[in-house]
Amino acid sequence: MAVHAHPDDESSKGAATTARYADEGHDVLIVTLTGGERGSILNPAMDTPGILDRIDEVRREEMAAAARALGVRQQWLGFVDSGLPEGDPLPPLPEDSFALVPLAESTEALVRLVREFRPHVIVTYDELGGYPHPDHIRCHEVSVAAYEAAGDPAQFPQAGAPWTPLKLYYTHGFTARRMEVFAEEYERIGEPFPLQEWLDRMRKYVPERGDVFARVTTQIDCAKYFPQRDDALRAHATQIDPNGAFFAIPLEMQQRLWPTEEFELAKTRVRTALPETDLFAGIEDEQR
Repeated sequence: MAVHAHPDDESSKGAATTARYADEGHDVLIVTLTGGERGSILNPAMDTPGILDRIDEVRREEMAAAARALGVRQQWLGFVDSGLPEGDPLPPLPEDSFALVPLAESTEALVRLVREFRPHVIVTYDELGGYPHPDHIRCHEVSVAAYEAAGDPAQFPQAGAPWTPLKLYYTHGFTARRMEVFAEEYERIGEPFPLQEWLDRMRKYVPERGDVFARVTTQIDCAKYFPQRDDALRAHATQIDPNGAFFAIPLEMQQRLWPTEEFELAKTRVRTALPETDLFAGIEDEQR
């Protein structure tokens, strides 16, 4: 089970890994906490009359197409996108925002789904949300709370029979270390690095966040599934510009130089040896 804040997050964070496990026969469920209703149209080609007026419907259509591309199941949890507040000081969030829903309420909703789906592994974001969007931070809080509560019959007794997930991971796809590998390759071939500005911003965050790559415990070889990841990204046409940063580095170069996706084992109820190359490491076959 991969828990994400908005539609499109599942395609930019750990997507090739979910496609790989689905292809290998695992039952993979993407949980989308909000509908992404307040997301901006980031692809100029989609900023046309009528799209913004029915953005809720459009984003659901996009999510369905992305799930098909990855070969996974997907379920909405039904909360409302908080939007991304900007300004100094930051404006208050809208009253119906997911980030403002009481933690117990959103946790119960996710616990209900965990008990229904019965995952062995849950993947979500770290305590900073991957980046400091209020919904991403809340996604982390809800996912950790549900991981702890789902197996406890005393918590949320009306939310179904208890089920204890065995491992909790944080996804760490965007690291300066990864971008630096590509930058070095562009320097070697004598071409300007198309994501230099992005890399500079990532390096700027290192002093406050530390080296995110140092937190990585688990690398999943999934280069074969990068094309499915890219198809899923393109499915989110209002959010992802096909001429934008996600596609700036040639697929062949990505597969050759960095064929993995990165995760941090945050909590585990089974023994496992680090570093790992499998999210199910330590889980006996009969438990899967």
